[in-house]
Amino acid sequence: MDLVVSRPEGLYCPPGDFYIDPWRKVDRAIITHAHADHARVGHNHYLCAAPGEGVLRTRLGNISLDTLPYGTSTVHNGVKISLHPAGHVLGSCQIRLEYQGHVWVASGDYKVAPDLTCDAFEPVKCHTFITESTFGLPIYRWRSDAEIYAEINAWWAANAAQGKASVLYGYSFGKAQRILAGVDSSIGPIVCHSACEGLNKAYRDAGVKLPETLTVSEVLDKSTYKTCLAIAPPAAQGAAWMKRFGNAYSDAFASGWMQLRGGRRRSNVDRGFVMSDHADWPGLMRAIGATGAEQVIVTHGYVQVMVRWLQEQGLNARAFVTEYGGEGEGEQEPAA
Repeated sequence: MDLVVSRPEGLYCPPGDFYIDPWRKVDRAIITHAHADHARVGHNHYLCAAPGEGVLRTRLGNISLDTLPYGTSTVHNGVKISLHPAGHVLGSCQIRLEYQGHVWVASGDYKVAPDLTCDAFEPVKCHTFITESTFGLPIYRWRSDAEIYAEINAWWAANAAQGKASVLYGYSFGKAQRILAGVDSSIGPIVCHSACEGLNKAYRDAGVKLPETLTVSEVLDKSTYKTCLAIAPPAAQGAAWMKRFGNAYSDAFASGWMQLRGGRRRSNVDRGFVMSDHADWPGLMRAIGATGAEQVIVTHGYVQVMVRWLQEQGLNARAFVTEYGGEGEGEQEPAA
């Protein structure tokens, strides 16, 4: 029995009569996390992991939302449902479904490396595992956060010593907060784009420790811009928001796509910091192996590469076609 099938509306659980991260309007949706390609407006009823309530409401507004603490379960139409940490962003979860002795896990997006801003990834045993493959090539191998934070701090400090701002582009949900949690705030003030600041509040309300930040409307002394770290979404690049820095700034992009030599060039920035909220190749392999799954279904990313590799390892592997990874807050490869 297939507990999850692909429909035009999204990934559907037939016995439970609900969807997982649907991209068309449906009656009941279980949401793995609040990135725009997985959490969309218009569904009648939502269910998410309890730690993700604040960010989901921040992004989707007034919705009919139920929450479930990690590790607890509920039963809907005979399907036992529990949510488990995915380590991707605040409130991200893997969805475990159990029905008539079959166990499936839909992972959404996930990261196995430690993160100061969200609960750590939890392997969940299952018969079938639905996995992402955003960075599903052996070339993608991440260094530790400590190394990346040290590089960001050194870049920021060097720029501040020269009297120029350090503008760091990163996705407003997840990446911005992860950067904030690890940088050395003693170097100088931190200015955040308004697209990030609302989510910063949701993180703080959830108990995540972040340093003090300012929006540009709160900057009273313009000399602040000469030593600050400014965190902004990629869309701010070249926008009017950047004019306050004049020509006295250095810019950088924090993304897993900076692993490739052409990533920084295509992003047209001075520096690239390799920081991803997704699992790298060893992380994907480790996560899949830890489930003990006999069948693996691959979604967005390097799908065919992953399917072929898993089949060569003796697993029953296939793919679902989804609309995840589209324009928005999910991590995207910079346009050519």
